[in-house]
Amino acid sequence: MYVDVSNDTRRLMWTLAHAHGVGLALIHVLFALSLPALPAQPGRNRLVSRCLLAASVLLPGGFFAGGAIYYAGDPGPGILLVPVGAFLLITALFLVARATKQMDRGDGSGDRPRKN
Repeated sequence: MYVDVSNDTRRLMWTLAHAHGVGLALIHVLFALSLPALPAQPGRNRLVSRCLLAASVLLPGGFFAGGAIYYAGDPGPGILLVPVGAFLLITALFLVARATKQMDRGDGSGDRPRKN
């Protein structure tokens, strides 16, 4: 069913599902490795983790569902899960990027001491 030449849409959708699943797995590993370096904010870290988990289900799942049922070369309605997963992924990445900006400030002022 997967390698059948007449199923180009299915093959593309399932290839995209696999690629996005692997990419999100790598993002999970990088996030876990960055936790000791990020400022301790359990609420934010929990939100980022939940956004990443939801994105890891919705992005590849949407591509997979879009390829499971398709209509005349167009992906099925499952593809509508992909933008929701992408939004959650972007939200998680934004929150982590904002946390790294707080690391640069140090004392919170944002200014570096001047040398005399």
